[in-house]
Amino acid sequence: MTTGAMELSILLPAFVAGLLVTATHVPLGTQVLAGGIVFIDLAIAQIAGCGVLVADQLGFEAEGMAVQIAALAAALGGALLLTWTERVWPDVQEAIIGVVFVLAATGGALLLASNAHGSEHLRDLLVGQILWVQPARLGWAAVVYGVILALWFGWRRHLGRVGFYALFACAVTVSVQLVGVYLVFATLIVPPLATRAMAPGRRMIAAWMLGVVGYAVGLGVSTALDLPSGPAIVWSLAVLALIWYAMAPRALAVPE
Repeated sequence: MTTGAMELSILLPAFVAGLLVTATHVPLGTQVLAGGIVFIDLAIAQIAGCGVLVADQLGFEAEGMAVQIAALAAALGGALLLTWTERVWPDVQEAIIGVVFVLAATGGALLLASNAHGSEHLRDLLVGQILWVQPARLGWAAVVYGVILALWFGWRRHLGRVGFYALFACAVTVSVQLVGVYLVFATLIVPPLATRAMAPGRRMIAAWMLGVVGYAVGLGVSTALDLPSGPAIVWSLAVLALIWYAMAPRALAVPE
């Protein structure tokens, strides 16, 4: 196999993973941004990560069903907790989300304290290993994402807050294991943030395009300069978002 073919065999699944995450997270991120609960994704992503780490500590196979169940159960538990706190203490919900995030993050560190490779596991959870995503995993991820998108666009008005949090938890659980916590946050927030002044229909398309191009550029830069792919994609998304916001024609903006 030539070097070019080998690079393509690695980059293509990574890019497909980016497409899947972008397709699902842009509409969810738009809702998160509108609701002023920006850090909920970080909190739930960290909680899902703790579920993965607990299953790992118990000796379950990394790619096995038990890990998926543990991650999803943790994320759903966190989502239900935040639904309850939003109803009971709505005035301090953002602060509570921050506290939950810190507890989940430090909980992960405590779970890995006795693990000789703990720092590597923690780094993989945060930064992700998008270059090493398995094509087989993309298949079931696409199915899950497809169901999420169908529910979101078809039944969004009937989901309610609990339904939204549950749907969000499912999406984040899958995504954290594909691309890591940092990319989950960047994909959810950066494209919707850059396009927030646009009309709703055009905004969604523009945000999707930003996400797709951001993943493509980030993967290209990381390959060319031998940089970690996750951070390179995060920075690419941020730079492209700034360029878009600065150059987007004001005719596309929502009239004030």
